[in-house]
Amino acid sequence: MKSIGRIMLIMLAVTTCTTALAHKKEMKSNISKEATQKVINNLKDGLSPEQTALMERGVMQTAGLWFEENGTEQEFISFCNDNFIKDAAEKEMVFLKISQYMESLGGHFNKISLELMENLHLDNGPLHPVDAMFGSYSAGAHMSDDFYANKIAFIITLNFPYFSLNEKNELGKSWSRLEWAYARLGDYFTSRVPANLKQATSAAETRSDIYISEYNIMMGYLRDKKDNRFFPEDMVLLSHWNLRDEIKSNYNAGKIGIEKQMMIYEVMKHIIAQDIPQEVINSKDYTWDPYANQLYSLDGEKTEATPEPDTRYQMLLENFKSKQAIDPYEPDMNTYIKRSFEGSMEMPQEDVEKLFTEFISAPQIKEVGKIIEERLGRKLQPYDIWYDGFKARSSIDASTLDAMTQKLYPNAPAMEAHLPVLLTKLGWSEERADYLASKIKVNPARGSGHAWGAGMKGEYAHLRTRIPETGMNYKGYNIAVHEFGHNVEQTISLYDVDYFLLQGVPNTGFTEALAFIFQAKDLYLLDMKDNDPMKVHMKTLDEIWGLYEIMGVSLVDVNVWKWMYANPDATAAELKDAVISIAKDIWNKYYAPVFGVEDSPILAIYSHMIASPLYLSNYAYGSIIDFQVSQYIEDKVFNEEVDRIWKLGRLTPKAWMIEAVGEEMSVDPMLKACDKAVKALK
Repeated sequence: MKSIGRIMLIMLAVTTCTTALAHKKEMKSNISKEATQKVINNLKDGLSPEQTALMERGVMQTAGLWFEENGTEQEFISFCNDNFIKDAAEKEMVFLKISQYMESLGGHFNKISLELMENLHLDNGPLHPVDAMFGSYSAGAHMSDDFYANKIAFIITLNFPYFSLNEKNELGKSWSRLEWAYARLGDYFTSRVPANLKQATSAAETRSDIYISEYNIMMGYLRDKKDNRFFPEDMVLLSHWNLRDEIKSNYNAGKIGIEKQMMIYEVMKHIIAQDIPQEVINSKDYTWDPYANQLYSLDGEKTEATPEPDTRYQMLLENFKSKQAIDPYEPDMNTYIKRSFEGSMEMPQEDVEKLFTEFISAPQIKEVGKIIEERLGRKLQPYDIWYDGFKARSSIDASTLDAMTQKLYPNAPAMEAHLPVLLTKLGWSEERADYLASKIKVNPARGSGHAWGAGMKGEYAHLRTRIPETGMNYKGYNIAVHEFGHNVEQTISLYDVDYFLLQGVPNTGFTEALAFIFQAKDLYLLDMKDNDPMKVHMKTLDEIWGLYEIMGVSLVDVNVWKWMYANPDATAAELKDAVISIAKDIWNKYYAPVFGVEDSPILAIYSHMIASPLYLSNYAYGSIIDFQVSQYIEDKVFNEEVDRIWKLGRLTPKAWMIEAVGEEMSVDPMLKACDKAVKALK
């Protein structure tokens, strides 16, 4: 990976230096129970029982976060007496002022990050180490420290205290929208994480993101032992996204399609095992036989290879260590696993894992596997976790689709100009379509692409997508439509939500849901109609199989993090062995019974594990939500329901689902639909 070697070294230095500053300073409250009780006694006069309970919560949380540097006990008592707001009208006024300030701060920090990372994310030419250094800088890292120092944080904790997830779910049943917004403000200050640790986390994440975003395989330089080449010379595929999508695209390509799929599977195994030659990563200097793992010069001479030195797992390890360093400063969420699930997802990790294992061990999965075998006319292979034959497009020649999308979208401006057309096809009026599209910018991505939302009104959501010089191919278009779904959610949940503190969605699974819904309409948006009476059942089977795959990958991700917490001093080599072992164990338990093949490591290939720690579960989570929401809106007006549902904002997942579709999240609707689909096909 020649183009990023120097950047990796620079970023390692940045990460190491920043982490070295992460000393474990003694940080604890200097406020006694007696002082806390004195404040409570001072403030309770004239308050109702409900107001008293809320005041007590605020005082105790403020006391727990007040350190010696913030003042003496007497200063704490005076601060609470002077700053507790009893009048409801004044409290709402202060809340609205804080909301405005938070939107400005968060929005501008978001804009700064967007601009500092532009060269890392967009195809703006070769990267320089200085790009990585600026990209890893977090302008807002010190905000929390500053707000504790100037006591803004304590104004918030005193008057808008934090509620746990269970409390939000129970008490939230009777909350008004304003009370929900108050509770979301209470989520801002629950711990005191030093800014240098936040910077270290940002540096580690940026470094791994750079590593992944330039992990390209030059497919035209792959060969077998007879020097057969199966891919175009100019085909460049990013791991893992494009490699996976190339497997998907070859289910109607006959024998040559199987050859391509088998070769990609071998490439993936070498990436996972880290015995892939460094010389073939993002390079056209050699040819490579992945079956024998043999490197050749361009003249065809065998050449000694240098295996990639466990860089993949070093990236994962550095992300772990930067997150682990924060644990002592998070009393209620004292592991990154908890922060990711109970915190960010607002679903306990144990509940998510139970939901996933319930689904992937369901007997319906074996039935779907049998159907796929019959359709393929052969035994399942591990790469068939990406079987794409249930989709309507699988019967359409890939070159036809490529030609259509390349003509429509030769560059980013062409796609941006076409966004209103896509929205009108989905039912929005021209005026509403123009309004939503006017909030979205399309940029050519360096990697596979992503969606980046605006942080405040007046700014743009960004659709980053890979567009080659020949125009956007179908794979890129399919991903771009997915990202466009994110952008529409990001726009509605910012501009249409009643309180800024409720902007967004409960967790990223809910934005993934709309992205999946959009992605499923990609052929419709190309005016390719499907009148097949079986299309509903085929769509169900496609979603069932896709969820089966991503849930297994998510379980690998979670269990790897559990292993790292149990083995915090592990080396990258030891972590590699553990990841492969975990991937094989989950495969053998939940996939081998369906595939008839044991010990495949394929579930460890996802790049998200390296560059987006513990994000993968959001895709599975999003798929479940996608299915329930899709079923609910099936006989309703699509655009009206999207507008209604995604302006609910950031309730808890449980509350959001009840408001959106009238029931909690469950895999039962998917499994029941699977039964119907299997029966219909038989």
